[in-house]
Amino acid sequence: MSPTRRVTLADIAAACGLSKATVSMVLRDNPQVHPDTRARVRAELERQGYVYHRGAASLRHGGASNAVALVVNDLANPFFAEFAAGVDAALAEAGHVLLLGSTGESVERQQAVLASLVEHAPAALILSPAEHSSAARLRKVCGPRLPVLLFNRTLDDGGIGDWDYLALDNRVGARLATEHLLAQGHRAIAFFGGHRESSSCGERRAGYREALADAGIAPDPAWLIECAPTRLEAARQTPALFARDPAPTAAVCYNDAVALGLIAGLTSCGRRAGHDFAVTGFDDIAEAAFASPPLTTIATDPRARGLQAARLVLARLRGALPDPPHTTIAPVALQIRASTAAAPDTAFQSPARARGSAA
Repeated sequence: MSPTRRVTLADIAAACGLSKATVSMVLRDNPQVHPDTRARVRAELERQGYVYHRGAASLRHGGASNAVALVVNDLANPFFAEFAAGVDAALAEAGHVLLLGSTGESVERQQAVLASLVEHAPAALILSPAEHSSAARLRKVCGPRLPVLLFNRTLDDGGIGDWDYLALDNRVGARLATEHLLAQGHRAIAFFGGHRESSSCGERRAGYREALADAGIAPDPAWLIECAPTRLEAARQTPALFARDPAPTAAVCYNDAVALGLIAGLTSCGRRAGHDFAVTGFDDIAEAAFASPPLTTIATDPRARGLQAARLVLARLRGALPDPPHTTIAPVALQIRASTAAAPDTAFQSPARARGSAA
């Protein structure tokens, strides 16, 4: 059997020696089916990983689904709004439709959202997993044959399992941001936001540590500040950066939402980004260029990543990718703007600023 072919009602009926009509009655919990028969069918459904596709006919064309599901961990994050727009554009170009869900970083909500979407028989799934996601639990709700592309996070109990994986170059991005702050004369550099259990946060912290180690700097544990990767929580947690001396003069932020929240929170701490405190983000959402001050960040091109994710799953459906798991790492680039002034306690002037002064 093809690894991407779905288990059908006919497969279950044949295995049980029953008619498709009887199996269908079991799926609809029809009380006319004998309990022993119902138990036998349920056991076979579980064994073969059958998923009931409610309303699938309305999303089918030529016998195959033309829907692709996208489930993200935080749709309120502008990165994922741009990412979803890219996914939708690529699917529309290929004649597919998008089914969209958001989990709000809840694994329980994720199970419920996936169960609902899978009932509509998507041809494939693009998933940015909630923190603490389990491959075993995901496999249980998605079934063994649904093609899945994980985006930018691995799973707690199995890395990427046997699924395809598209990730940002998280380690390199955080390293670039940290190296830029070091070049600006900063030595007390915090890593701000995200949770250490998240694989993407762990990779970004690793890049930050590598850059500091190469500069002969051991980061103070007090400079590793965790918070939910949202603007509001970052603003609330900003005072934690200055709870003791020595306080950092710069921060590598987990993402742009955190960086923008930190910029807002600095005001209540008597500091200003781009003047006496330097801030970098990660993502380069559209708002980053228009923040006050404009945000230095790691450009990931979220819309292009959405296009890339959709094209990868479509290639998987066409059989144009190597056997899974297939991993793709998307490059990132440093985008320098005004939020990263030179360290306030040094007369250091970066080469870029020196050239600007000469002009």
